[in-house]
Amino acid sequence: MSRLDNQFTVQFWGVRGSIPSPGPHTVRYGGNTPCIAMQVGGKRLIFDGGTGLHVLGQSLLHQMPIEGHIFFTHSHWDHMQGFPFFAPGFIKGNNFKIYGAIAPDGSTIEQRLNDQMLHPNFPVPLQIMQANLNFCDITAGQAIHINDIIVETAPLNHPGEAVGYRINWRDGAAAYITDTEHFPDRLDENVLWLARNADILIYDSTYTNDEYHSPTTPRIGWGHSTWQEAVKVAIAAKVKTLVIFHHDPAHNDDFLDGIGKQAVEQFPNAIMAREGMVLNIPVSVSFSESCPVSNFSV
Repeated sequence: MSRLDNQFTVQFWGVRGSIPSPGPHTVRYGGNTPCIAMQVGGKRLIFDGGTGLHVLGQSLLHQMPIEGHIFFTHSHWDHMQGFPFFAPGFIKGNNFKIYGAIAPDGSTIEQRLNDQMLHPNFPVPLQIMQANLNFCDITAGQAIHINDIIVETAPLNHPGEAVGYRINWRDGAAAYITDTEHFPDRLDENVLWLARNADILIYDSTYTNDEYHSPTTPRIGWGHSTWQEAVKVAIAAKVKTLVIFHHDPAHNDDFLDGIGKQAVEQFPNAIMAREGMVLNIPVSVSFSESCPVSNFSV
């Protein structure tokens, strides 16, 4: 048995939202757009394909052949722009299952990834990728089983729709909830369900409350939440660690340091997502492999 077969780790390859933001003022937290990789019971799970996916791909080139499962929350540009630059996807012998919900216009995740690589937007088509790419259409509310790993899903409140994920393995759980906007009068039941008692909650905290309610440039209706709402969710869902994620491109390192200090005052186990950060979820040694198929609906 490989050492990885008993590990549940979460590594951050892209933590920025909206647009890549490289430069001297984003060095500590990073400027790549969303991509998270998890090693779960010997399986590689990748969430979102922002520019961080390119960096992850470069790190995998010495591990051929590669198998993995890639989950997209949605297909806004910052969450898929790294896919055409994912080097392992161009190498024959690698195998990837790619999951995404059908968009409101009826397009599949395969169609949307294909379309972004068509002229005049990109020089080569998706079909030039030599890895085996198996595309899987999912419905928010569906549970996906990968051996004894259960990936639960739920719809999020975002323009054009998005999917939130909860990864369950043995007695550990991580929730990946990004590109969601909180409701003004209540906590989102879908978010609370995904986050329930999670070891790690990764939550869209793009704005501060002041920015969200700005009298000059309010962000209401833009599809993102705040770090203050992240704290509310973490407390209500009784999560162990809150990861503040999807940093606004205008938030430099010093600004994010300030958010981190304020968040810890309200939730001591809050941390700021940084590129390269690795979190480990402790899990029990044994787990029943009998996992019922389940669905969640609201």
